[in-house]
Amino acid sequence: MKDLLFKLKDKLMSIASKYGYTPDEEAIAHKLELIAAGLEASASPEVYKACFGLMDQTTLANDDTPASVKAMVEKVNALPQAFPDFPLPASCCVYPNFASVVAETRATKEVHVTCVAACFPTSQSFLEVKLKEVELAVRCGADEIDIVLALNSFLVGDYETAGGEIKAVSELIKQLSKELGRPVILKVILETGLLPGAQAIADASFLAMENGADFIKTSTGKVKVNATPQAAYVMCECIKKYYEATGRKVGFKPAGGVSSALDAVCYWTIVKTILGEEWLNKQYFRFGVSSLANKLLSAVAQTTVTHF
Repeated sequence: MKDLLFKLKDKLMSIASKYGYTPDEEAIAHKLELIAAGLEASASPEVYKACFGLMDQTTLANDDTPASVKAMVEKVNALPQAFPDFPLPASCCVYPNFASVVAETRATKEVHVTCVAACFPTSQSFLEVKLKEVELAVRCGADEIDIVLALNSFLVGDYETAGGEIKAVSELIKQLSKELGRPVILKVILETGLLPGAQAIADASFLAMENGADFIKTSTGKVKVNATPQAAYVMCECIKKYYEATGRKVGFKPAGGVSSALDAVCYWTIVKTILGEEWLNKQYFRFGVSSLANKLLSAVAQTTVTHF
């Protein structure tokens, strides 16, 4: 058993090196210090508004109900009249059983229906159960599916199983997209706060992208350490390396703990610095947030706003 684990570990360690990438933590720390020092100068009403349009406005509470989810979506519907200078959020993110509530309540399909699925937030179940939940979410209206990397496999070095689960979900989504005649996006949550360092974050990033992730996402928001600038920097460098090697663009989504306007500007600057202007749109960049919207509205208005 130990020999098998060592072989798997060696195999996994080669994923990032295959793309010529090893995280330079000292250099990353220095670059993040420079970004932090320039945040105030980078912040502007235009950047705040742009970040607003990248939000997956989220409610993932134990006490969510159809009425409370509908109320959140109605607040999104009211934005054009209340704040005509702001874009709409990219999506509303909910549990799978509320997909139809969002789909039926949203005023425009410009706002996507995003569902966490595949036994979020732990991914601790049978693959068959995960796939069925994904299928039901899509059939009920989900335009985007966020799943969690199977840490029960990844953390013991079994990348084949962890990657295989992502691939199975990706293939299912492609089948459903073809059947239903509409695209469905797959985001893979790495849960970076539970990964043992930058190298593991890099390996997880490449593993997810190789197996069909359209986005890689930092966190569930359900653990002690969620999105961090360091994790974001590593993930964006991996996206860049993957794009250079394959020509396929993969999106990035920080989630969990992105709770201030300057937090948003920080991640915006990281993406702009590493990936460039062409990633600064909702096709390739999202924020997973529950409390950021009011902060961005307030930052632009220069007064406290409590729309959500």
